[in-house]
Amino acid sequence: MKHEDLIKMSVKELEKHVAGLVEKSKTAEGDALAAIVAEVEDAKAIIEDAKARDRIAKMAAVAEPDEGDGDEGKQGESGEANGKVKAFEERGKAIKAGKEVKFSARTISHRVKATLSVSQTAPVTHTANDLKPTFNNVSSLLDRVKAVSLNGGETYERGFVKGYGDGAGTTDEGKDYNATEPVFGYVTIEKQKITAYTEEPEEMVKLPSADYDGVVEESVTRAVRRYITRMILNGDGSTNKIKGIFYNPSKATDDVIDRKTDIELSAIDDGTLDEIIYSYGGDEDVEAVATLILNKADLKAFAKLRDKQGRKVYTIVNNGNTGTIDGVPFIINSACAAVSAAATENAEYAMAYGVLENYELAIFSDIDTKKSTDFKFKSGQIAYRASIFIGGAVVAYNGFIRVKRKAAAGG
Repeated sequence: MKHEDLIKMSVKELEKHVAGLVEKSKTAEGDALAAIVAEVEDAKAIIEDAKARDRIAKMAAVAEPDEGDGDEGKQGESGEANGKVKAFEERGKAIKAGKEVKFSARTISHRVKATLSVSQTAPVTHTANDLKPTFNNVSSLLDRVKAVSLNGGETYERGFVKGYGDGAGTTDEGKDYNATEPVFGYVTIEKQKITAYTEEPEEMVKLPSADYDGVVEESVTRAVRRYITRMILNGDGSTNKIKGIFYNPSKATDDVIDRKTDIELSAIDDGTLDEIIYSYGGDEDVEAVATLILNKADLKAFAKLRDKQGRKVYTIVNNGNTGTIDGVPFIINSACAAVSAAATENAEYAMAYGVLENYELAIFSDIDTKKSTDFKFKSGQIAYRASIFIGGAVVAYNGFIRVKRKAAAGG
């Protein structure tokens, strides 16, 4: 169900709808399950917003002046008003006399909970007890492809069907039967060692309140994850390297994704999504809804398209790194080039559309993260490192349709 349909429902209707989706999720798999997750998260966000507005309405009702009964209510109002007027007069006299006047920080922001006070007159530095995070830099693509655990392995071979054969026909009496044989292929996934390393001064651990040390330690694991999620697209497939969705073997006969099926676009328009969807799959079927992987700049281009009446061409529901375009799931990944960007001398891969489980990530080891105070003991440096052995490749013939940004004229 689309976002605009969900927001028309009451809280009880939304809660009932979420319960139905939870039941449906028990048998869903792959992209269908991902679509249910996105819809549940959207519905829950709408429910929370509705409850928040209800709380605000109740608070506003409590804040209304108490009219009271007879003179008692009026006396309360006038007493409070007289007190405020007196305070204003006193502050006014102080300002005129050149004295210092303090106003509550709540006049700037109602979210100020308390005022910090100190006895000394010297300047004081206050330290926050947490660290404000920056924007996410890891695409969720890594968590959506199929992962195969192969601890201790060296390579992983995966067979696939390239075609079921098409040679049936009539045969004259006494002649040979028509030959029709399925065609198979296979892909070999080799392990690649991926590492990350960082250092920090020992003083960082001793800083008060905020967990600087924890953030530094986490950053090495995050760096490994960011690299892998980019290689799922751009892995160059060289010796012991991940084979990305955009990878083409040196020989076209070894293609897992037939490079002749690639689509080239020079711009995003009202027919782009249909062009991609109907180009994917075989000649006899329109495939079930798959997932579009694209650059955020191209998502923006989809969102900005308008028809002649000024209405949006595409309905986009955003949910962080994922969402839907006219009901088609998408994942943002900055490793993609952007069709909407300026053309370069050579055509570049910008999007991929397909069932994400058609890509397999072979995990040959766990992520090994270590902390050491010994390596640079003399200089007081703390070192962190993370490593993993992993491989990956597309494992279904033409498991994705790929979109290229057209090269500049004359390129």
